[in-house]
Amino acid sequence: MNAKSLVLAAAVMTTASAIARAEDGMVHLKLVPQGAMSKLGGYMPQRAMLSTDRPSSIKKVPADLTAAMYGTLAVTGQEKGVYNIILDEPSGKPARLFVDANGNGDLTDDPPTEWSGKEGNPDENGKKFVQYSGGAMVNLGTVAKPYEVHLAMYRFDKTDPNRAQLKDVLLYYRDYATEGELKVGDKTYKVMLSDNLASGDFRGADKGDSSGVQLLIDVNGNGKFESRGEAFDIRKPFNLAGTTYELKDVSKDGLAFKLAKSDKVVAEEPLDPDLSVGKPAIAFEAKMMDGKNVKFPGDYKGKVVLVDFWATWCGPCMAEVPNVVANYEKYHGKGFEILGITLDRKDAEGRSRKSPTPSA
Repeated sequence: MNAKSLVLAAAVMTTASAIARAEDGMVHLKLVPQGAMSKLGGYMPQRAMLSTDRPSSIKKVPADLTAAMYGTLAVTGQEKGVYNIILDEPSGKPARLFVDANGNGDLTDDPPTEWSGKEGNPDENGKKFVQYSGGAMVNLGTVAKPYEVHLAMYRFDKTDPNRAQLKDVLLYYRDYATEGELKVGDKTYKVMLSDNLASGDFRGADKGDSSGVQLLIDVNGNGKFESRGEAFDIRKPFNLAGTTYELKDVSKDGLAFKLAKSDKVVAEEPLDPDLSVGKPAIAFEAKMMDGKNVKFPGDYKGKVVLVDFWATWCGPCMAEVPNVVANYEKYHGKGFEILGITLDRKDAEGRSRKSPTPSA
């Protein structure tokens, strides 16, 4: 066989391989190791319980710990290992966070974490509490084949009486995902796989109604993923453009899955109204925390209104409070209003932040 024939044969084999790859129904994605939360549009905080008891899985710790609390992240890697954490919180000094990023039990050989504190507004007694936030890169792969992802973390002040139930808790969430394109018929959609439980396993949990992993599809092509009509549990059939599909063979690392037509039939979930810039706001009525009713936007004619969705358990929401208050005080005299919509439980008023206007 001459050189020309070899080149032609190689081209034929490459084309055949590509066709087989396309026809096997597999969708291949790439890892977004950090910054995925902003693309996904939200997160589910997970709890790591803290204790002064040092776990037996920790083999080595920094020598200068003075007020250490220990915990474990419910994350699994490709190798057997435990992802322990240490919070060193000496009184009157900045706290430090250590994360066993490679799961080897040694918390002295890991990359530095991000961990910084910020004072909130004073409470009714004039006391200010410090909330810490940051995170760490964690290797869910192996030494030879790393799979590093970012876990964002935050912790409320353990001395805050309004959050006494969280004094021994570090909260964390996934800041990673996988993304790519899904071609169905003649249409191509942007998609992401989200490990909502930050478990490190995109195949999902075995128990419960929800797997904890979602396939997000930008159905309307607006560059965002809506929680309704564009987010689907990977274990459940879903309807896309009139056809019911299921996911098969989702890989643990979230880099591949198979899309297959389902023998089940489910209805197509309608999309939420488009609330992008320039679109009209949705009118609603709600009861304020003081018992009064509010009608939006009818009660705010002629005003510029910030509708702020928040909750006391939401770290980024609480960190934004000083900016919200400052802007209210600066622009309220010019017709600026804030309507806060709290996502807390009904009995959470005592833990709620003080907002310039009562929250609905």
